[in-house]
Amino acid sequence: MGEPEEDFAPGEGPAAKVSVSLRAGNIRAIKERVGARGFSAYVDAAVERQIERDLLEEALQANEAENGPVPQVFRDEAAELFRQVKSAPELQGDGGWHAHEAS
Repeated sequence: MGEPEEDFAPGEGPAAKVSVSLRAGNIRAIKERVGARGFSAYVDAAVERQIERDLLEEALQANEAENGPVPQVFRDEAAELFRQVKSAPELQGDGGWHAHEAS
């Protein structure tokens, strides 16, 4: 690798080759979804989304530590909104709901 990783924020910087181990079923599912040529981009996008989720979870925990837990009524409202989004006709395909594919 040319530049140290710490010089770049998540989602930024040049691509670098690394070795990772994935479950065979995940490899097959990715290849079926994006093909062999889109594999790296798909995995990179998934990693970036996970980092965003981790940061969001940390922010939520910090908020709860400062302000107390989110009231159940708001949690229920968010869960219902998510169910509605997942069932939206435009997100339904052959096998049901799918996350947005990596570009």
